[in-house]
Order: sequence, then C-alpha cells, then structure tokens
Amino acid sequence: MPEGLTRNPGMPLDLDWVASVQANTSAIERRAASLPGRRSVKKEYQAAWLLKAVTLIDLTTLSGDDTPGRVRRLCAKAVHPVRQDILDALGMRPITTAAVCVYHEMVPTAVAALEGTGVPVAAVSTGFPAGLSPLPLRIAEIGESVKAGASEIDIVISRRHVLTGNWQALYDETRAMREACGEAHMKTILATGELQTLRNVARASLVCMMAGADFIKTSTGKEPVNATLPVSLVMIRAIRDYQARTGIKVGYKPAGGISKAKDVLTYLAMMKDELGDRWLQPDLFRFGASSLLGDIERQLEHFVTGRYSSASRHPMS
Repeated sequence: MPEGLTRNPGMPLDLDWVASVQANTSAIERRAASLPGRRSVKKEYQAAWLLKAVTLIDLTTLSGDDTPGRVRRLCAKAVHPVRQDILDALGMRPITTAAVCVYHEMVPTAVAALEGTGVPVAAVSTGFPAGLSPLPLRIAEIGESVKAGASEIDIVISRRHVLTGNWQALYDETRAMREACGEAHMKTILATGELQTLRNVARASLVCMMAGADFIKTSTGKEPVNATLPVSLVMIRAIRDYQARTGIKVGYKPAGGISKAKDVLTYLAMMKDELGDRWLQPDLFRFGASSLLGDIERQLEHFVTGRYSSASRHPMS
C-alpha cells in the first residue's frame, strides 16, 4: 500500500449541486460499449498490466460458510498471489494484493494471518449486504471492526434514501459512518444494481463523497446486477467532477462480476483514459474480486509458457 493514502474530509451537503447532476444514459451506454475495443494490449504489455491489476485486488471471501481456515488460506494467497516460478520467468519481484476483505467475524483471523506482511484487512460492516439494521448497530459494528484491526471499512448505504431522493438522510448516515471509521479508510458501497437509474447512481456518488467517502464502490456482489461499464463511467466521472470542484481525490472500486483478465484490462484502460495514471494505484483504485486472481495468474502462465493451464493450478485457498 502506498504511503500518504488519500483521505477525503468531505464537505457540507450541497443540494443545488446534487440537483444539477444528470446522466445521459444513451451517450453513456454508447461510450461504455466502445471501451472493450478501444485499447489492444498485447504480449509483455498485457503481462505488465495484469501484474498491476493483481496489486489492485481486494481479495475477498464473503460467504456464509467462511471458516478461519479458509480465511487464513486466502490471506496466504494475498501475500503470494502469483506463483514464484511465474514471477521469476517475468523477472518480477514479489507482489501482494491490495487488501483482504472479509466479514467482521473474520477480521481477527485475517489480521493475525497478515501480521507483518503490509497487506491490510478490509471489513464489510453496517449490516452488509442489505444495510437495513438500525443505524446505532451499524455504527457499533464499524467500531468493533476497527477495534479488531481492520484498517479499511466497506460500508453499505441505505438504498431507500436514494430511491426516495432523501439526500440529507443519505448524507447524514454516511457522515456518521465516516466518523465512526476514525483513521480507517471508508469505502461506500452504493449497490448500484438496486438504484434504478444512472442519474441516481451519479447523485448518490456525489452525496457520499460530500459525506467523506474515501472510495465509492459499485456493489456488494450480492445484487442481481453488480459492476458494469456504464455504472463505472458514471461513478468515475462523478469522482472527476468532485476533484475539479474540491481538489480532493476519491477512489473507485468496481466489485461483483469481474472474473476475467480481459475485463480487468478494459477497466484499467477506462481509468487511465477518464482519470489518468494517478488512479492506477491501490490508494485510489481497487477491484473487489475472488476468482479474478486465478484467471489473471492463468493468463500470466500462458504468456510465460505459451500454454493454458488448468484452473486447478491456480487455487484461491
């Protein structure tokens, strides 16, 4: 993780700014449809971009059957995400993923497993994934996760505030969660697949940044529709507008449904085109994923050997 992590202090809620935000759905969808073919990254350049992507992954397990053993194995993979023989063939030094993301219950296990590695633990808190528990309980859960050693907190917003246009309530809740995080970085999950319109996504993104979100994140991974390119364009353009107005950089995390290396290349190119190289660092860009890493490692082995290996050679845990 780079030093000097970006923090967003937030700002007072500006309802006039929120009301002025629009989203031209047809134009956004045309631009998104053009993205996969805009850049063709081949051979050693593709390998370099895929290695970069590994360092941007929040390696995640959020299953009802998670066990301490599974979490410890995932942490071991986060510390050594690419097999050493592949790294040696590429002339690369060891790399790690950006973080490990788990439920609150598994935070102590992950913190212990990652001690001394430099890989932080992110906890999903605030009644994940629905975010419908009482606010005092959601705030308390953040505090407990921070106390247990999580240095990043992925919160979920109350979708009903977006759907009813209650921006003050969304701002106040998000601000309270940000304060509960203390020094821990806060990633705010919008659950975009449940917000109905791209305009709602744009406005919710802006309100959460005003409230102090250090990252805005697409999805919990539990919705019927998770990260998509149109939603991503809307969110990163909201980030660009927020920086232009305030001078503050906010991070972006697409999550859910990103499982193929080719998709990662599209997202990296989009971030470079829309926000610039600064957003290709883990303090400002993450992928929320689990199976993605296996496909990236498989593609890297193909670059080294010229052969595609079985997915079983690249286990996650």
